[in-house]
Amino acid sequence: MKQLLIIGTVWPEPTSSAAGGRMMQLIQWFQQDAWKVCFACPAGESELSSLLHESSVRKEIIALNDPSFDAFISELKPDAVLFDRFMMEEQFGWRVAQYCPQALRLLDTEDLHLLRLARQQAVKEGRMLLDSDLKSEVAKREIAAILRCDLSLMISSFEMEVLQSVFHIDEQLLQYLPIHVKGPYSFEPTFEERSGFVTIGNFRHPPNSDAMRYLKSDIWPLIRKVLPDATMHVYGSYPSPALLQLNHPASGFLVHGRANNAFEVMRNARVCLAPLRFGAGIKGKLLEAMLCGTPSVTTRIGAEGMQGDLPWNGHVCDDAADFASAAEHLYTSKVDWTTAQAHGKQLLETLFESDAPSQEFMERVHYLLAHLEEHRLANFMGSMLMHHTLQSTKYMARWIEEKNRTIT
Repeated sequence: MKQLLIIGTVWPEPTSSAAGGRMMQLIQWFQQDAWKVCFACPAGESELSSLLHESSVRKEIIALNDPSFDAFISELKPDAVLFDRFMMEEQFGWRVAQYCPQALRLLDTEDLHLLRLARQQAVKEGRMLLDSDLKSEVAKREIAAILRCDLSLMISSFEMEVLQSVFHIDEQLLQYLPIHVKGPYSFEPTFEERSGFVTIGNFRHPPNSDAMRYLKSDIWPLIRKVLPDATMHVYGSYPSPALLQLNHPASGFLVHGRANNAFEVMRNARVCLAPLRFGAGIKGKLLEAMLCGTPSVTTRIGAEGMQGDLPWNGHVCDDAADFASAAEHLYTSKVDWTTAQAHGKQLLETLFESDAPSQEFMERVHYLLAHLEEHRLANFMGSMLMHHTLQSTKYMARWIEEKNRTIT
């Protein structure tokens, strides 16, 4: 059996975030292809962390800037290493290259950090996104990590286009791999049996906390003027004290914290609201809404990479007044609601249900393992960056190691 080492930024929490569910899917795909999987992470586990041992995954706690990792990976001898986000490639990529040079290096971007952070800065400054915003310091780091790896996994087709058109990344270094879902879908309860609006998300993720504030300040008052008895149910892991203080029962704005069963609260709501002003990647809450037959109202950024040329599972609006009006209409019109639900089913079947992307990914992994030297020779920029990284990052890490040893 081949051995996969996953170096995680955090331990997977599939009940808290789409990223956690995505990681568990990646593990499952490798295991179905008869790989042994080891998940290593420098972060502490939480009570929400996935029970990896139930999936027959070996768990290892690793340390940053510590030579113990060198011994660990030399003994493990993985055939492939998957870095969870570019920060883990920065920390451990040079060690993998030095101690397991023949291991296939994979990067799961989750979403393009450079895109999300550029949009966040533009929203913070109250202006439109500029092309120059994308060429940030974070972009230099993330693009360098993509070039140093043999293959980067992209969850969004839009981000594939950004990397190729703006940063001229060779498509041979990229693999489109969306979240996968399985039908058939049950869309009960009915329109009449559902009530309330809902939003859900991990509030450690800045786009979610910003959307919640925007929803409370700009959108919800407009909805309540037309629907005075409506309720807005907000669910999410890790809400800050400031977000919890947005709870206001008198206006129907209810902050519940983490949902024990995200699908249950989603399917019992009539409409999902996701007024995301910045972000990137695939939005888990909107995919869950489709799976539960819950129409949604979101922004262009929310629907990005999830729609193609198909009609949305509800409405897409960027203006607060338009957003509120669309939410009101979707909530009160059974005809519009039923049509939106059918559109969501079409999106699932067309964009997310096919096994083809995961099969293509595993086939590509096997091909790269058999042609790794040829593949790396074609990626001269990546080889050049790895050469310099082995010098700069390596000796910075060694300096930190020595400093830590001196302090202790």
